[in-house]
Amino acid sequence: MAFTIGNLTADPGEKLSQDLFLNNGEFKLPATIIHGEQPGKTMLITAGVHSAEYVGIQAAIDLARAMDVKKVAGTVVILKVLNRPAFEQRKGSFGLSDEKNLNRVFPGDPDGTEMDRLAYAIVQEVFPAVDYYIDLHSGDDYEELTPYVYYAGVASEEVAAQSRQMAAWVDVPYMVRSGVASGGAYNYAASGKGIPSILIERGGMGAWTMEEARSTRRDVHNILCNLGIYQEEKDQRRYYPLDVVDVRYQCASHSGCWYPEKKAGDMISQGEYLGEVRNYEGHPEEGCWAEFDGVILYQAKSLQVIEDGPMITYGRISREFDSRKERITKYWGKRSDSFLEQKRSELHSPLAARWRETICSRLPQGRSLKILDVGCGAGFFTILLAKEGHALIGTDLTPEMQQRSVTLAKEEGADCQFLVMDAEALDFPDETFDVVISRNLTWTLPHAEQAYGEWVRVLKPGGMILNFDANYGLSNFADTSTLPKEHAHHTLGDAMMQECEDIKRQLPISTYNRPAWDISVLGQIGMREFALDLDMGKRIYVEKDEFYNPTPIFMISAKKGC
Repeated sequence: MAFTIGNLTADPGEKLSQDLFLNNGEFKLPATIIHGEQPGKTMLITAGVHSAEYVGIQAAIDLARAMDVKKVAGTVVILKVLNRPAFEQRKGSFGLSDEKNLNRVFPGDPDGTEMDRLAYAIVQEVFPAVDYYIDLHSGDDYEELTPYVYYAGVASEEVAAQSRQMAAWVDVPYMVRSGVASGGAYNYAASGKGIPSILIERGGMGAWTMEEARSTRRDVHNILCNLGIYQEEKDQRRYYPLDVVDVRYQCASHSGCWYPEKKAGDMISQGEYLGEVRNYEGHPEEGCWAEFDGVILYQAKSLQVIEDGPMITYGRISREFDSRKERITKYWGKRSDSFLEQKRSELHSPLAARWRETICSRLPQGRSLKILDVGCGAGFFTILLAKEGHALIGTDLTPEMQQRSVTLAKEEGADCQFLVMDAEALDFPDETFDVVISRNLTWTLPHAEQAYGEWVRVLKPGGMILNFDANYGLSNFADTSTLPKEHAHHTLGDAMMQECEDIKRQLPISTYNRPAWDISVLGQIGMREFALDLDMGKRIYVEKDEFYNPTPIFMISAKKGC
């Protein structure tokens, strides 16, 4: 069926770009409707609610040009500039005739001033036609901000949850739950109309770059792909946004000159001095101090601030809602049985001798070592090195893996211990181990830098880290076409491998340049005497069999300073 909104009608398979008339033609919004031949939901994308926030406007223009109607299941409605008169006359982010902030007046008023009428027209004529909503913003001409995303929090439980899920797919460091029901376009869309909605912030100071616009475009692309509205592979991402709570919007009590001490995105500590307002003689009128530990989301970067106008905004970072570890644990739990079978076979394959030789050639000789195998899986390294006479403890986040490793160690007659433990928060005293070893773990960690810090902490002075991993961010786990027919991944099924790929794309480490990033991090936290082997995978995986790994394995060896 054709899709109609206002004066515009798009047939199935049509991309239509024309002005959308609202409120009997009073407002003319540059619009693009992309109406797919396949049925599906309707996404509304708007920009230019604040007409001096250019990153969102350019991203909307780029999206309208780049989207392929053949890949759309449902409909995408893109309104590129809502406050068009102010944009075209370069009058900032308020209404031309009424000086009102459009993002403060929703649901609007049909008998009100310019911005009231525009908000009302959008609510009455646009919102009823859509199922989801993304509003694109950036910092105004006086605002410096770190990229982040708001999601509608004052709505039904289902709408708030869907809004949060949309926000979780945005490639920014932080997401903030909105605590208001009206005023903003996305707030009222969720609370008043039941539309899951988010607002993306990127860029600032009344400027824009093509890269910022491309990043916002990728965010929208990933949301559309995850919702099934756009049929294409999702883009890789760097961030999995952390929840920011207890947001403080600190406004100036005096008009004057503003002198910030920090930058947007900086971490702050409770009681830390953040800046001050001075008069024209340079005398302090008002100081600003952090009420708690947190991160600066945005702040005025212009010299002037106005009375009751925004000065600085920050919030507390919460890890309470980070569900990645739960998802990772469940995934590897489902794979624990197949891992047991694979490692049982691998311990009696030619690979075991090659691994033993590679590892032992790096270890201190002539004494029994206390070794921690982090992310031990089914216990392959733990058992292998215990049989060499070393004292081994293996840890894994997944209880099912810990159980499988105990089973395998009994079968092999290996004297070692296995514990359920988080690699990013080890429950061992400082300076406990001579060696920390790991295989194919760091790529699975949400906070790999934190994990490295823990590994160094539990090492004795002069102790060694041996990390075997690969730059799996360059691989696609869902594509098993190049693997040998007998490879273990073929037995897992497409759904399991796609889930692994989806999890990987949520992890920042997948975008890093490895192992250069690893060496840099380890060097900053006290490791020395680095050795790097980029060719060891070729020596280990000689046969193209069930164990074969086509991604080049690297080894990092480093010692803790004394």
